[in-house]
Amino acid sequence: LVNDDWLVYLDGGRTQTQLRAVEWALRAEQMGAGEILLTSMNGDGTRRGFSLEITAIVSDLLNIPVIASGGAGSMEHFRELFSRTSCSAALAASIFHFGEISVNNLKKYLSINNIEVRC
Repeated sequence: LVNDDWLVYLDGGRTQTQLRAVEWALRAEQMGAGEILLTSMNGDGTRRGFSLEITAIVSDLLNIPVIASGGAGSMEHFRELFSRTSCSAALAASIFHFGEISVNNLKKYLSINNIEVRC
């Protein structure tokens, strides 16, 4: 998020472009992308939650799956993501790598909260 606009970054977040993320996602879909991995670089690694605003905008706009990435820090963050956006999936790394949350416990938590999970 730069000056209230979601911009596309390259090279793992090191290089800012002037491309707007929403426009780029639409172009990617039009060019034949089968899904979008939407990583919020300003949220990545913070464990403060997914960037719900951009995820909701992009997942509502596109007709292909959107995978949210960046910011997961708790099971509640996943529940909030799936309750407040129409994204198809979520990606997380550090919370699993460091054993803070197990995949099985997260799946149980989401299932209890009426959020569909894959086996």
